[in-house]
Amino acid sequence: MNTTDLSQFDNSWYQPGGKFKRAVWFMINACIMQSRWIPFSNFKVFLLSIFGAEMGDNIVIKPNVNIKYPWNLKVGDNTWIGEQVWIDNLGMVDIGMNVCISQGAMLLCGNHNYKKIAFDLIVGKITLEDGVWIGAHSVVCPGVRCKSHSLLAVNSVATKTLEEYTIYQGNPAVATKERIIKE
Repeated sequence: MNTTDLSQFDNSWYQPGGKFKRAVWFMINACIMQSRWIPFSNFKVFLLSIFGAEMGDNIVIKPNVNIKYPWNLKVGDNTWIGEQVWIDNLGMVDIGMNVCISQGAMLLCGNHNYKKIAFDLIVGKITLEDGVWIGAHSVVCPGVRCKSHSLLAVNSVATKTLEEYTIYQGNPAVATKERIIKE
């Protein structure tokens, strides 16, 4: 029986941007985006845009947000990103309009292939369509699409597509009921 051998790990194929660009972003992310002392969303949106993120209007980014690579990020109008959200966007993250990502949620575009000896890196896109709500301390895994107005409840893990106007809960998240939005 084979065993995992991390000395064989090689992700040299993965090039998420130049070393200088990544180093400068690392410092800005650590000093400004993840700071509890800088609450200004407009300034954060401006910095993300400079580094290649496609940013809509009226975006709220709370303190202590961690974004790996802004050049792999698209955010639509009127979106809220809560405290301590981690967008680990090794792959593209496409966030629609009127999306709420609650505090402590994680969007994880990377994983490892546990079937391979070298524990190979796997990267997948995440899409959050318009009106999606990702509950506090929830996790969205690589390759997941959350369709229009789906809701991932608090502390849940999305491992597959979430259907529109449906509430999901648990680990792994399963559909629990229809999401009905009233005026």
